[in-house]
Amino acid sequence: MTRSRCLTALIALLSVAVALLVAPPASAAVTFASTGVNQNGGNCLDLPGGSTADGARLRANACTSGANQNFGYTPVAGTGDTYTITTQSGQCVDVYGASTADDAAIIQWPCHGGANQQWRLAPVAVSGADRTFNLVSVGSGKCVTPSGGSPASGTALVQLPCAAANGRVWRLPAFSGGGTSPHTFTNPLSQHGPDPWLTYYNGSYYLATTTWNSTVTMRRASTLAGLATATDQVIFNLSRPNGAGTMWAPEFHLLDGPDGKRWYFYYTAGREPYDLGTQRIHVLESAGLDPMGPYSFKADLLDPAQDDTWELDPSILRLNGQLYLLGTFYNGSQPMFIRPLSNPWTASGTRKVLSTPTYSWETVGGAVNEGGEVLQHGGRTFIVYSASHCSTPDYKLGMLTYNGGDPLSSSSWLKSPNPVFQRSNAAGVYGPGHNGFFKSPDGTEDWMVYHANDSAGGGCDMNRTTRAQKFTWNADGTPNFGTPAALGVPLTSPSGE
Repeated sequence: MTRSRCLTALIALLSVAVALLVAPPASAAVTFASTGVNQNGGNCLDLPGGSTADGARLRANACTSGANQNFGYTPVAGTGDTYTITTQSGQCVDVYGASTADDAAIIQWPCHGGANQQWRLAPVAVSGADRTFNLVSVGSGKCVTPSGGSPASGTALVQLPCAAANGRVWRLPAFSGGGTSPHTFTNPLSQHGPDPWLTYYNGSYYLATTTWNSTVTMRRASTLAGLATATDQVIFNLSRPNGAGTMWAPEFHLLDGPDGKRWYFYYTAGREPYDLGTQRIHVLESAGLDPMGPYSFKADLLDPAQDDTWELDPSILRLNGQLYLLGTFYNGSQPMFIRPLSNPWTASGTRKVLSTPTYSWETVGGAVNEGGEVLQHGGRTFIVYSASHCSTPDYKLGMLTYNGGDPLSSSSWLKSPNPVFQRSNAAGVYGPGHNGFFKSPDGTEDWMVYHANDSAGGGCDMNRTTRAQKFTWNADGTPNFGTPAALGVPLTSPSGE
């Protein structure tokens, strides 16, 4: 063989290898019709007797070849993995009353396009099977399952928190492709997930969000896409007097303690349930290196000299060998503070004002600087914070840059004059804020997690959803967060998944 022919053959072989190594993009979702086989008992999604009645209850029943077990899947416009599902009678699969409660009935109802008639097909890996999914209600974030997860034929269908357990998993034999591939994901990662904190550690993603009750919860998955259907597990129950309820703004950090590295879980909670005036910062300590604990209560992280106002939104700064607590408090407006720590649970000095809301974009609905989050890159330190009131669609992110000197002095930090991340009317994203940062599994990419509303009328409540997206860096070394991505749009998963 001549040298030129060898070179041509080599190039051809390399082209094939590259084609095999590069993950294919997610294909567009397409309309299809299929039976749905529950993976716990082998029963099929079934419309009893082919009923035409509004509100007829769906069930899991012994599989037949009947038309009442053949359902149509039609993509929702602008999404990659979300469908309306129609029954034999032409009605839509529906969560009764648009309920978000566990055990709400799955019925058929005249199609109206509401979120309780939209279903996301979330892939679930099942050994020995293909085309297996959770059927996730867009309205509730919960999954279709036989009542109680029963394998018995004739069991009525309900919604329950999503999981990879077989009762929640359905095989769609005629699934025609499209939607989320193993190398993509879609937002949201949690349907009811304000104030998110997300970390990748030892092969898994861990996500905690505000619960606004007396439980501390966390979910875990091996992929970002998997977080959307993972179960929130209770890892701690709050009790008086150290934060009896209304848990919010959680974060967990792996820090050095007296017995080596431990996870320290910081959160805000009232000394009495739903008493906003008694909101303070508290911290739990893990028994080992599992982010999900078990945890024990460690301390109230109170200011040693100024425990006279509520404090919210704890975070940790490590800079120049020193540990600091970041947070926000009330003094007529809502500035951010910084306080030195002698260890992960003990203050070594009183708080200092770090940043006060002064720009017009920081005062929409209220003068607020809160949720400060540390971002360090290329030897530089930034604090990205949330500004304006969270009840407005103009809740957004601002940024401080450390310029050297004493971190406790506000003069050591330069505030950017413009927001660094804000609403996108075109994408339907409103009030993006209360963010965090994490690395891709292989450590080569920087990612942010944040919450947002999908309407301008969304409020400061549990309906804010958790979202994630990659960001890049400008030539001057500052972060470039871009614009918020719309819900349902397939995004390439973090490198190394």
